[in-house]
Amino acid sequence: MSLSRLLVTVLNRLQPSAETVMLVSAIAVGLISGTGVTLFRKLILFTQELYWHKIAVVISNHLPWAIICIPMLGALVVSLLRFKLDKLDQVKASASSRELGLSYSQVPLKTVAAALSLGAGASLGPEGPSVELGSNIGSLLGQMLQFSSERIRLLIGAGGAAGLAAGFNAPIAGVFFALEVLLRDSYRTNKSSPNSDVSVVVIASVISALVSQISLGERPAFSLPVYEVRSYWELPLYLGLGVLASVVALMFTRAIKQAKKFFAGEWAIAPFMQKLSMPIKLLIGGLCVGLIALTFPEVIGIGYETVESILQDTPFTIPLLAILLVVKLLLTAISSASGFVGGIFAPSIFLGAVLGSLYGQVIASFLPASIPIAASPAYALVGMAAVLAGTVRAPLTSVLLLFEMTRDYRIVLPLMAAVGLCAWVLDQIDSSKSADRMIMQWSGIPADIEVLEKIKIAEVMTLNPASVKYSMPLMQAAQFITSGYHHSALVLDEINHLQGILTTQDLKRLLSAPATDRPLEDMTVQNICTSEVICTFADESLAEALKRMATRDLRQMPVVDRHQPKRVIGMVDRMAITTAYNTALTKRAITARITATKSTVPIANNTYTAITNGASNGSSNIPSNSANDKSNDKEHNLSNLSNSLSNNLDSTLTNNLNRESDMHSSEAISS
Repeated sequence: MSLSRLLVTVLNRLQPSAETVMLVSAIAVGLISGTGVTLFRKLILFTQELYWHKIAVVISNHLPWAIICIPMLGALVVSLLRFKLDKLDQVKASASSRELGLSYSQVPLKTVAAALSLGAGASLGPEGPSVELGSNIGSLLGQMLQFSSERIRLLIGAGGAAGLAAGFNAPIAGVFFALEVLLRDSYRTNKSSPNSDVSVVVIASVISALVSQISLGERPAFSLPVYEVRSYWELPLYLGLGVLASVVALMFTRAIKQAKKFFAGEWAIAPFMQKLSMPIKLLIGGLCVGLIALTFPEVIGIGYETVESILQDTPFTIPLLAILLVVKLLLTAISSASGFVGGIFAPSIFLGAVLGSLYGQVIASFLPASIPIAASPAYALVGMAAVLAGTVRAPLTSVLLLFEMTRDYRIVLPLMAAVGLCAWVLDQIDSSKSADRMIMQWSGIPADIEVLEKIKIAEVMTLNPASVKYSMPLMQAAQFITSGYHHSALVLDEINHLQGILTTQDLKRLLSAPATDRPLEDMTVQNICTSEVICTFADESLAEALKRMATRDLRQMPVVDRHQPKRVIGMVDRMAITTAYNTALTKRAITARITATKSTVPIANNTYTAITNGASNGSSNIPSNSANDKSNDKEHNLSNLSNSLSNNLDSTLTNNLNRESDMHSSEAISS
């Protein structure tokens, strides 16, 4: 981080404009990210050489089957790093940190954990950690420069673009990945300087790709065959591949979700998994990888060698391709859920290549030889983009990524057809809100959308929010905001219509800027207030409001009349949403506990009745004792209810509110 500190010192002395600072920061993010991804790739190669050449040779000379111990050995090493990362997460949570991204010490630890996981054979990919590495570098740099949350998010997107560009040697795809996935909603809502935002992302992506090319060479990720269009009547066949790719992508994402539930002990047949420690779960994942390595070594690790063999038309039989498709899908889900660190870009590309080759061979065997169709590597190429688009929900990124690697215009039409249809089919059949959950995690509140969707804005909004007039002198408005300890004030015109919002951040930015020709005493609120205001409605849910707030890291948002968008009726802030969320969890826990308690009451009443009836037959001392026992049991049950509620709520709130917003998430973002 010495380069970052040097940058801070230089910028403090020069005091350049805000746009210049962002461009210089983008260059720094590109340089650091490109260097970091290069070192990460070399560390993967080093660990692969260590595990599968040096250690494997020694083991195989004595016991060939003992090769299954190599992934388990890697699992033990990764568990040590994961244990350290979990401790750092607890320290960060206890400090109530709301900084975006990881801490300074977590970034190298997680990168090394990913390299060790991939080197040990975990069926994951390096692109996700590369994106996460770049995003965290952007976040840390923004924190060091004390940027606003919105600018930090822009650097996070620039770092993610840089990570993907360096990983695939594809700067254009990196830019579109940042705009399509990482900055999707914030770019859509931030209309003040969209061109500047794109410039920051482009510069970081280009610089990072350049660093990667200098260090690793200009060779693309794959050596692809020359694509040949046999007939334009072949286009419907690529549409069929797009439909199949959507099915595979949906099965892949759901397999990962179900595997995580299994390892979390949420399956009814395996509740014991919840009690297992993280190293034991990693050992189970390593054992699965080792067993598969004995029979299907093609699917372990990143798998790019197998993909390249498929693209070079190395003969793979149809049954073998079908087996590889199923085994890779399951092994990736197990590797991810058991605790190995890695992404799903590479597995998605592997599944797409296998599916496309399988599809091409099957249709070639059914169609007569007189009908000209492309060879199976062409379908493998299109399948790679289609499954990747369906998995990460980034169709433009997938099309441009494959186009950059082929650099052949003739493949664009089949690519767009298959990818577009795959994305459309998934939008129709997959109603999961994974994208919304990813956005919600940025807000600092858990992504329990089901709870937040049941609460309306009208239930938590505050009436009569702080406001100032559009023409009010700026210094007078500043005194009003600071005297009331407000974070912001709505800006209204003479007829009380919403014109903008004035925040303390706007005031701080103005006071810290170099002296202007116009003195502050002559300025009015309209000179510096933000006119582009994101609003919500009283009949909307908290989930929708929080999603909008998260796009620009807003602390509060005005509530306006749906039929008169300029008429303000209230204000909703993040603290009110947090309180409502916690209250909803409390109500749910109390209801569940009372329901469970009521189910035991009839049994106690029946027992008491039986004892009372028996007492009337001659046991005169039993009713008195039974009544005492009943009273004691009631007090005991109430005590247990109180203690259990307290423990359950503390555990629920702590686990939910302190959950780390992980960029495997970018992948998961990314996924």
